Amino acid sequence: MIRHVVLADEAATRRVAAQLAQVCVSGIIYLVGGLGAGKTTFTRAWLQAKGHVGAVKSPTYTLVEPYQIAGQSVFHFDLYRLNDPFELELMGIRDYFEDHQALFLIEWPQKGEPVIPDADLRLTLQTAADDVTRHLTIEALSPVGIAALTQLDMILAEPL
Repeated sequence: MIRHVVLADEAATRRVAAQLAQVCVSGIIYLVGGLGAGKTTFTRAWLQAKGHVGAVKSPTYTLVEPYQIAGQSVFHFDLYRLNDPFELELMGIRDYFEDHQALFLIEWPQKGEPVIPDADLRLTLQTAADDVTRHLTIEALSPVGIAALTQLDMILAEPL
């Protein structure tokens, strides 16, 4: 199940991230795209929509930034600087994924494969020629992802 959404500006990006945060409360979310595509902006908006107050920093050097939001564990991974997926084993990555009620937002997931679990949703962001517009492709890859995307379809049917 795949959907394509045009994000005209950063405000549209924040709205769609907030809508996804409503319908996908737990699971594994891959955020794919080149540098500057908007992955961290999307993640920041998602976390704020869930109720996080304060800064959302990119864990580019620490690899993971944990959050507790309304009693739920949320983990923001940024694997950009990862040299080898084996490094994730050394940091105990499997322990994180034992919490099946948690939400995992993973930027640059391709750098962690095959160590990281499969995604429920894969979000691919691409920058348009105007460098403002983003093209978002949402792929549901599991029953959790399909349920979330089905709910999102109902929300997206309303004008942004």
